[in-house]
Amino acid sequence: MMSSQVSWWVFWVISAVCILNVEFNIVEGGAYEETKVHIVYLGEKEHNDPELVTASHLRMLESLLGSKKDASESIVHSYRHGFSGFAAHLTDSQAKKISEHPDVVQVTPNSFYELQTTRTFDYLGLSRSTPKGLLYKAKMGKDIIIGVLDSGVWPESQSFNDKGLGPIPKRWKGMCVDGEDFDSKKHCNKKLIGARYYMDSLFRRNKTDSRIPDTEYMSAREGLPHGTHVASTAGGSFVSNVSDNGFGRGTIRGGAPSARIAVYKVCWQRVDGTCASADIIKAMDDAIADGVDLITISIGRPNPVLTEVDMYNQISYGAFHAVANGIPVLSAGGNFGPGAYTVQNIAPWIITVAATTLDRWYPTPLTLGNNVTLMARTSYKGNKIQGDLMYVYSADEMTSAAAKGKVVLSFTTGSEESQSDYVTKLLEVEAKAVIIAAKRDDVIKVSEGLPVIMVDYEHGSTIWKYISITRSPTIKISSAIALNGPLVATKVADFSGRGPNSISPYVLKPDVAAPGVAIVAASTPEDMSTNEGVAAQSGTSMATPVVAGLVALLRAVHPDWSPAALKSALVTTASTTDPYGEPIFSEGMTRKLADPFDFGGGLVNPNKAADPGLVYDIGAEDYRLFLCASDYDERQITKISKTNTPYRCPSPRPSMLDLNLPSITIPFLKEDVTLTRTVTNVGPVNSVYKLVVEPPLGVKISVTPKTLFFNSNVKKLSFKVIVSTTHKSNSIYYFGSLTWTDGSHKVTIPLSVRTQMLMYFDQ
Repeated sequence: MMSSQVSWWVFWVISAVCILNVEFNIVEGGAYEETKVHIVYLGEKEHNDPELVTASHLRMLESLLGSKKDASESIVHSYRHGFSGFAAHLTDSQAKKISEHPDVVQVTPNSFYELQTTRTFDYLGLSRSTPKGLLYKAKMGKDIIIGVLDSGVWPESQSFNDKGLGPIPKRWKGMCVDGEDFDSKKHCNKKLIGARYYMDSLFRRNKTDSRIPDTEYMSAREGLPHGTHVASTAGGSFVSNVSDNGFGRGTIRGGAPSARIAVYKVCWQRVDGTCASADIIKAMDDAIADGVDLITISIGRPNPVLTEVDMYNQISYGAFHAVANGIPVLSAGGNFGPGAYTVQNIAPWIITVAATTLDRWYPTPLTLGNNVTLMARTSYKGNKIQGDLMYVYSADEMTSAAAKGKVVLSFTTGSEESQSDYVTKLLEVEAKAVIIAAKRDDVIKVSEGLPVIMVDYEHGSTIWKYISITRSPTIKISSAIALNGPLVATKVADFSGRGPNSISPYVLKPDVAAPGVAIVAASTPEDMSTNEGVAAQSGTSMATPVVAGLVALLRAVHPDWSPAALKSALVTTASTTDPYGEPIFSEGMTRKLADPFDFGGGLVNPNKAADPGLVYDIGAEDYRLFLCASDYDERQITKISKTNTPYRCPSPRPSMLDLNLPSITIPFLKEDVTLTRTVTNVGPVNSVYKLVVEPPLGVKISVTPKTLFFNSNVKKLSFKVIVSTTHKSNSIYYFGSLTWTDGSHKVTIPLSVRTQMLMYFDQ
């Protein structure tokens, strides 16, 4: 189990495909066949008029179902802006028949995604008190529109006040939709300018049919406490005098406090899942047409990770079209870490975000009878506890006589359920408190009436040794204290999804990291730890809107930059150390220095990202060639891309190494590999950049040329990289970096190389 501050729903593993809205159609022979929502994907739209696109969808359904009435009742969503397709209630046989239509790319059953769930921006160098820097250059994100696909919004939150904001940008074409306990005239304003909700694929009658509980709202209002937190983290207004986890008061705000927010509710409280893929892709289609400047999606799926063109990977499909329309898409790296190959949302056109801790910590001091004080990771807020200390080997040893009134130490490697049973028994025998030493030190149990303190194995062993050599061991548990600044090491969170990329190993994921642990932001009343309208949550869901806020600022300063240029600026200026120059660690089964598979380019550095010097740009055609290199079917590439004629991959197909990413990842190095990268000068016109290489261990990196000269006539330059290995056998991944510098800019890309002399040989 994760930290008590981690959104509990983030970690549920749900079925990838769920049968929804079961109805029945009579088929041949009088039998009944159930219907469910299917997504029919047609690729690039053939008309610019959305009404004509929808009409073509209805005609296709009419030809399948036999009447206009049946077609109208069957259709759930018409995707008609960034691409063409629709969601409809179909039987399996009907889905199979329509999949054979020559214009249909693929037909997929509706599937589910999961939600992936201050001092944050001061920590990143975006302090309100600093008169210079990106925050002020961008006018705090003035008039940038952030599209948030999540579980809705609590509009009364002060984070959505529109004080000081001017008129809504004229380019905005979206809307606020009325619904249960949501009045668009009352609840939308110049900050919250859009609020839509999508539920048609979940049911057609009532909450019972859709398995939505009564605590949910049939509107953009949030019942599941997640979307409000995400939206306010990305673009929330200033809210002063807010409690910071009970350790002082301060001001919270989003990354772009003057930005506008458009909420698209696609996630619901349900028994068997939360976010339907048919609704997600419809929301993305609407967001493109509405005029958002970026899209943030803190949603993912359980493993296995889907390919970029998999029939169930609707986020990837929708993101491709958004990026092709110049709209960057950010998504969570998932909360299935710390194991390798657990990172989610791996398409190269998505900005995938990992989660780190901040430079603050609220540990609980544990003072042993020998005056040794240890810092427990649990933030215990309560009266001082002092008493005898004992160690229990098993739950069977716990009796009232032995444990009553004592602080009990226990080691556990068990499941969440076994820990819960253990704590319950300690409560029954009237123990004073319990200290649990766990393998993963983010495990925290909460129990009414019994303080539960979590420590890692190292601290647990220290306490156990003290007990074993002391006749009458004692302990004092003090109320948690607040630590801030360089004393607190920054770490990639244990739960954050890790690389390598399990689908496209030549594409580094995650891209960057940002704070995502104990992030204080707006929330719903039921999730508020105080009555002040805020809560602390953890997850890559929280890290993603942090970066979304930064992208909003970057878009305000550089409106002409492509989504790939924005990502490049973030990656090449990210830091492998914290803001105090200390190394960033990676939490897991053992602690280690973080590497590119933990945090991509590193911890985001927004002020440097605003002036990166050079960028590695990528266009839609480059992504199509990447899909060719990935051996995907040309028909799928044609439909996912913006081409009206059949797309033909070059022969031979290109290498996956040819994609102009701000990273170089080589998973199977045996013979020498040659690749090319191209950089675009976005800094001073007349610039000279020199090369600095830190090669991975046992790997040779040769680059030509070693100096890049830019002037008014030369804005783009390419360089060749030859990679070779000195290893004689299979190796693990080794890491390095390649940097271009002009003395003031350092444009750094991570290198990740593994020697593979014998394919599929496990060593």
